Amino acid sequence: MNVYDFSVTAQDGSSVKLDEYRGKALLIVNTATGCGFTPQYEDLERIYAKYRDQGFEILDFPCNQFAGQAPESDEEIHEFCTLKFGTEFPQFKKLDVNGDTADPLFAALATERPFVGFGKGIKAKALDKFAKMNNKQFGDKAYIMWNFTKFLIDREGNLVQRFEPTVDMAEVEKAVAAAL
Repeated sequence: MNVYDFSVTAQDGSSVKLDEYRGKALLIVNTATGCGFTPQYEDLERIYAKYRDQGFEILDFPCNQFAGQAPESDEEIHEFCTLKFGTEFPQFKKLDVNGDTADPLFAALATERPFVGFGKGIKAKALDKFAKMNNKQFGDKAYIMWNFTKFLIDREGNLVQRFEPTVDMAEVEKAVAAAL
């Protein structure tokens, strides 16, 4: 699988070929404005500002499939992110990451790097239980377990690593720096 083979939908509805990002390291993230992990936008923007001049991009895909945590319009989501967190990285049209309507990019990424757990600790166990209940509706097409799942792509378009939302952002940043 190579991400350059995929196209995604921009907020204005136009098609964007991921080939346009050839030669850059990418962090592809499904997000939500009303999630307990929403404060990760702050870390994402900090990492983006630090590494974008070295050929790094974050591609942000809002998703409302996890307990309805992103019910706003694309415009409202973008306004929230830019005003509250100062985000400057590209944000795309809201999409589905699970079920029959799952975006092909996310289905491919998650098939190549399946979910292996949220880690250890009380927070991880609680999220695991909640995610399993939420994702029953998607059956064998529950590709992503929760918002702020991240996929790191190298400069050649290959999937390097998957990070669940419970992974410390310092670990994500280390992996980004290594990919550059």
